[in-house]
Amino acid sequence: MYPNDGFRELGRQECLELMAGVPVGRIVFTRRALPAVLPVNFRLAADGAVLLRTAAGSELVRAVDGAVVAFEADDVDAARQSGWSVVVTGPARVVTDPVEHRRLARTGPVSWAPSAREVFVRVEAELVTGRELVGGRSLYGVPLAVADG
Repeated sequence: MYPNDGFRELGRQECLELMAGVPVGRIVFTRRALPAVLPVNFRLAADGAVLLRTAAGSELVRAVDGAVVAFEADDVDAARQSGWSVVVTGPARVVTDPVEHRRLARTGPVSWAPSAREVFVRVEAELVTGRELVGGRSLYGVPLAVADG
């Protein structure tokens, strides 16, 4: 973010609270040395880590386990020209501890595309950034034009 770019920077706690209110985000990872983005449902852990539940043999698991990834969630109101976006960046790992896996099976996210054998992926919230755009005016005080759809 740049100073006075028309967006309000969000603090870590505010970012996590906003993320907790939406069911879907996007995980950003590397596929064949290129950036890849995949929408997924998720849940936040108490410490701010992003938790995903997916098929054990999925391409996603192979690509993210042990890698640094980004996870983005947002909420946008196009009619009001407002919204927010939050990005969590950190290492991802498959949860291998049986006790933690059993706990997450009870309390963690439920996959919208269940499979016979699932694993949990935990993305540590090492870096949390976010920004908000409130519709109508920029930080410069300039009225924003409303597009005629």
